[in-house]
Amino acid sequence: MATYEKLTVPASGTAIRFEGGQPIVPNDPIIPFIRGDGTGVDIWPATQRVLDAAVAKAYGGERRIEWFKVYAGDEACELYGTYQYLPQDTLTAIEEFGVAIKGPLTTPIGGGIRSLNVALRQIFDLYCCVRPCRYYDGTPSPHKRPQDLDVVVYRENTEDIYMGIEWEASDPVCIELIAHLNDTVIPANGKLGKRRIPEGAGIGIKPVSKAGTQRHVRKAIRHALGLEGAKRHVTLVHKGNIMKFTEGAFRDWGYEVATTEFRDQCITERESWILGNLEEKPGLSIEDNARLIEPGYDSLTPEKKAAVDAEVTAVLDAIGTSHGGGQWKQMVMVDDRIADSIFQQIQTRPQEYSVLCTLNLNGDYISDAAAAVVGGLGMAPGANIGDNAAIFEATHGTAPKHAGLDRINPGSVILSGVMMLEYMGWQEAADLITQGISAAIANKEVTYDLARLMEPRAESVSCSGFAEAVVRHFGG
Repeated sequence: MATYEKLTVPASGTAIRFEGGQPIVPNDPIIPFIRGDGTGVDIWPATQRVLDAAVAKAYGGERRIEWFKVYAGDEACELYGTYQYLPQDTLTAIEEFGVAIKGPLTTPIGGGIRSLNVALRQIFDLYCCVRPCRYYDGTPSPHKRPQDLDVVVYRENTEDIYMGIEWEASDPVCIELIAHLNDTVIPANGKLGKRRIPEGAGIGIKPVSKAGTQRHVRKAIRHALGLEGAKRHVTLVHKGNIMKFTEGAFRDWGYEVATTEFRDQCITERESWILGNLEEKPGLSIEDNARLIEPGYDSLTPEKKAAVDAEVTAVLDAIGTSHGGGQWKQMVMVDDRIADSIFQQIQTRPQEYSVLCTLNLNGDYISDAAAAVVGGLGMAPGANIGDNAAIFEATHGTAPKHAGLDRINPGSVILSGVMMLEYMGWQEAADLITQGISAAIANKEVTYDLARLMEPRAESVSCSGFAEAVVRHFGG
């Protein structure tokens, strides 16, 4: 067992361990929790009340969580000293026990750690940020049919511009780098023409790797394999039409995973068109099939026509038997969409999407936009998952002006706890909480942020009152 400077490990309980990237969960796991800053003083006790009640009711004492309080953010500074936002004790606890949950944390002001959330993701290589966005009946929403949106955003967590590799305009390194790019690199690359980086610009680097992309896409596909029907669908979201060698590579590497490692379980969108065309019109020629999948086929050059014909032939030869005859309809559909298009489509055609697999920045935007459709960040859970650790978290800020007033919505952390229970394989307890939340909202037993948006306006309950309502409605 590890040693700690200021913490005492619970006297009973067992650590979660990992095998092949999957958690092996005992009946009495020790789970570190970070209360969180600001309204964490209200929402964490409410969350713990709900989680403990659900586990007790679902398993009758056979299973229980041994909570282990650890510190981060402003609360850590109070115990460990000024600027000790992320003490070694906390990192040791998460490493030792594997699964943790936390409330919102303040972003430190000044130098050092840019974001505690980003730091935790990078330290523990939590490369998948998972954000479910689904609607609970009765939740006020600006959309006419928010219930049509039921997606899970898989956001890559460790690469892209969030790696923080950037320099401010006045930094001598930045000035030297711009000079090198303008004087040496750009002139040597004939494709860049007369472009130059303006003097006085800040510089950031956007790394996107094949290994980082493919391990992320792999988790998204495995998630989809656990779904049913039309929800077995993964969409690679990218801006590859502009950033061809980063976001475009993300798309291409994602398809490579689907069509190699998951070949027997996946179908791409274009492959489904080819197989579907032949199923609708048996005996369809290669050329006519190509016409159906490629707009403007007849106006293409002979070389481009030949390439499309070759694509059709290759698909039929490779998977015509294994995936044809409608077999592909039971498999995971993998397609791709441009990022800006997805912002429209989750509002205008939400029922067509299930798992949105994105890079870091796009995923940040899209997950918040999707949360707004179904009721806002107050009801948006999140998880950061790697191969050896997982941290479940609130997705909203600390809202310090509401701290200690017992009025804030604890839904985000409670639902993050639901995700944690599901991740642990404790589905029965997770289902109780989901039922309780649904019934509480339908009964208009909600905190002020939801109550004020309901028509007619509902009487609000406190943060702790909402937790009690959820527990009271377990089972319906």
